[in-house]
Amino acid sequence: MIWNVTRNHLLTRLLLGLLFSAGVAGLAYQRRSLNKSGAAGAIITGTATVGLGGWSWGLSLVFFFVSSSAFSHYREREKARVADDKFSKGSQRDIAQAAANGGLATLLAAWHGITTSPTRRSLLQAAYAGALAAATADTWATELGVLSSEPPRSIITGKLVAPGTSGGITRRGMAAATLGALALGMIFWAMEGFHRSLAWLPLIACPAGLAGSVADSLLGATLQAVRYCPACQTETERRVHNCGTTTIHLRGLRWLNNDGVNFVATLTGSLTALVLRLLVNAWKPLNLTYITRITRRNK
Repeated sequence: MIWNVTRNHLLTRLLLGLLFSAGVAGLAYQRRSLNKSGAAGAIITGTATVGLGGWSWGLSLVFFFVSSSAFSHYREREKARVADDKFSKGSQRDIAQAAANGGLATLLAAWHGITTSPTRRSLLQAAYAGALAAATADTWATELGVLSSEPPRSIITGKLVAPGTSGGITRRGMAAATLGALALGMIFWAMEGFHRSLAWLPLIACPAGLAGSVADSLLGATLQAVRYCPACQTETERRVHNCGTTTIHLRGLRWLNNDGVNFVATLTGSLTALVLRLLVNAWKPLNLTYITRITRRNK
């Protein structure tokens, strides 16, 4: 009987997640934030996250997607003039981007939904927050950093690079990354009802998101595939440049594109949050659950 109730509850939540995700993906497709494959990816990740993780998890994923899409369209023409020829893809996200940014988070939500261990569920919650915080931080940094009035510098050499160059960072971009990671943590905590026992969420999400964003920049400057357009004599991530010329591989790993780098960034953010959560558990002065228990005991 318990299994039937649990199974029925799960099926109901999956159905509601499907309907909700389809609605969000449909609106995003109409606004040209997603192409057809991207809409399919959003429906899959949204349904699984809401159905197996819960509404707070799903709505946090929606916050990442909506905020990232909004910043992608913010001053879009200006960004296209500055660095459109650098990026491998435009503002319309496809299924590969959906998987790179939200795939790991979806797997963590699914794992959280099928495990019964309180400790494991808490660690998976932290890892989920870290993964989404990294995706949010990296996207905000890219979309807002490219509009910086100061030229970006390579995270490796410190030398000036062209706007949109992989591995280039600006103070504006780093500030955007920090705000994005912190915002994701705050939204997740808010969706969980601001429970005191979960006050660590934004405190962990912020550094974890920054770690993921930095990892993205480091990989972009070193291992990510960079191509060259012989006609325009410029570097780009595109296999076919805006001018229509097929580009040639210049440096980096041929198979490591921007989607692969984004996935590693979310993995870095997830692992960082996991380690931080373990440290919080180990250091009782930071463990609010422990503090609450001691306070009640002394009353």
